[in-house]
Amino acid sequence: MVVYDRLGGFSAGRVWWTLRYAGHERVSLLDGGFAGWVAQGRPVTAAVPGFPQAEFRARPRPELLRDKADVLRIVRDGGAQIVDARSAERFRGEGEEHTRRKGHIPGSRSVPYDRNLRGDPPSFRSLSELRDVYARAGVDLERPIVTTCGSGVTAALDAFALALLGHRNVSVYDGSWAEWGDCDDVPIATGDQ
Repeated sequence: MVVYDRLGGFSAGRVWWTLRYAGHERVSLLDGGFAGWVAQGRPVTAAVPGFPQAEFRARPRPELLRDKADVLRIVRDGGAQIVDARSAERFRGEGEEHTRRKGHIPGSRSVPYDRNLRGDPPSFRSLSELRDVYARAGVDLERPIVTTCGSGVTAALDAFALALLGHRNVSVYDGSWAEWGDCDDVPIATGDQ
């Protein structure tokens, strides 16, 4: 299955992650999305294609999902890295939020989802460029990673980029800042660290 969107990839990234969480193993993103496809002069149609009927039985993969308790344990005890896909401004606590508190999860690294992309229409950076993006943010690609963002959507795009790099131990904190930023019982940090 190939997933695409018209929004720069972040919605398609979330669909990719959701399908993988449900146990679908053969799912990919169309690099460049629909806009990239059209820009390359490839054929498009308004017709809805027919497919043979098939049955899919979801086999949830809980290792791909983290909740608030999991992330709080990581903040306290370590063991995994937290990568935040929101903008650097929101990470620092300077951008607009829809939560009571601003900032980021302590110890997390800022890798805004759009740093995985280049060009217009956006497509993924090369593997060497992606490695550099994560290395500059201080992310160790040999350790487990939990991605987070504002609402669990763009975190999936960081998870996809990490999967492109061959990282097998990546999960998404689905509650993300929408949950963490509204909780008074969890620590927050502001600034670049």
